[in-house]
Amino acid sequence: MRKVLKSVALSVPQVRRLQDDRLRLYGEVERLGQENDRLRERLWEEQSPFYHYRSTFDAEAVIRRHAVPDLVPTPGFVTNFLGVRIDPAFVPDALAGKAGTVEPIPIPANWHADIAEWAAALRAVELAGDTFRMVELGCGWGCWMNNAGAAARRAGKAVHLTGIEGDPGHVAFAHAALATNGFRADEVHVVHGIAGPARGTALWPRQSEPGGAWDLAPVLGASAAEVAEAEATGAYDVLDVVGLDELVGDVGPLDLLHVDIQGGEADLVDGCAALLAERVRYLLIGTHSRPIEGRLHARLVGDGWRLEIERPAILALDRDQPAVLIDGVQGWRNPVR
Repeated sequence: MRKVLKSVALSVPQVRRLQDDRLRLYGEVERLGQENDRLRERLWEEQSPFYHYRSTFDAEAVIRRHAVPDLVPTPGFVTNFLGVRIDPAFVPDALAGKAGTVEPIPIPANWHADIAEWAAALRAVELAGDTFRMVELGCGWGCWMNNAGAAARRAGKAVHLTGIEGDPGHVAFAHAALATNGFRADEVHVVHGIAGPARGTALWPRQSEPGGAWDLAPVLGASAAEVAEAEATGAYDVLDVVGLDELVGDVGPLDLLHVDIQGGEADLVDGCAALLAERVRYLLIGTHSRPIEGRLHARLVGDGWRLEIERPAILALDRDQPAVLIDGVQGWRNPVR
C-alpha cells in the first residue's frame, strides 16, 4: 500500500518536482563533500615539506612524462607509477596490506622518495644516450636500479644496471625485484659488499630479518683485531670494500651514480673526485646531515659540477640537538660529460 501511495503522489507534478529537488540536493551535498575532501588533500600537499625543493628544470613535468598510463594491478605486488612491481615483503612497514594496488604519481612524495629524488633520477635517464648505464651505492632492494631502469627501457634505451649492498637479505631482494620486473641477467649486476674509494674491509651489522632496518651503516677502517673481535660476536659480517672505479668500469660514461650510504657520501665524493669528474654524467646523492650537504656543495661546486635540483635534509628541532628526520637530496650534473 505504501508503494502504491508513493507512486500516486509522485504522479502529481508539484510532488514530483519536490522529489526531484530533494534528489538534486542530495547529489549536490555529495558533490560538495567530495570537493571538500579534494581541497583538504590539496591543502595538505601544498603544506608538504617535499615541495621545498629548488630546481633548474621542471621537476614535476619530468616525473609526469614518465608515468605509465592505464596500469593494471598485479596480485601480490604494489605497482608504482612507472610500472615497477614491488613485493610488500621488502618494506612491510610501508607496504603491508597494499598488495594488488597501483600507486599514483608521487607528487609531492610517496613512501619511497619525493619530487626532488624522482625528478633527478628521471632527469638522468632523459639525458642518457641510446644506452642507460647506472650504479646504485647502497641499493637495498634495487629500488633505483628498477625505477630508473624501467623508465629507460620504456624510452627505448638499452640498460646496464649495477648495484652494491651490504645486507645479504637486501641483496636477495634486489635479485628478486630485478627478475620480477623483467631485467635480463646480462643487464644487471648486484654485488654483496661496500663501496669505497679503494679496496679494503668493512664490518656490516647483521639483522635478524631482511627489511627490518634500512638505515644500517658499515664500520670502515677497523683494525685487524677489531675485525676479529666483531666477527667473533656474531653481530657483524666482514665484507669486501669494492673500489668505486671497479663498479663504474671503463666501458663508457656512467649516466647515473646514485649514492645513499648512510652518512659516508661526502667522504666518498672527496675520495673519488677525479673519477667522478672523468666518468660520471649525473650524481644523485641522499644526504644525511647539513654538514655533509655543505661539504658536498664546497667540493662539487669547486670541481665545476652544476647543482640542478636540491631539497635540504628536514630537521627536527624539538630535541637537545637538531636531528635529521628525512634525508636530503642533491642532483648534480657534470657539464663536461
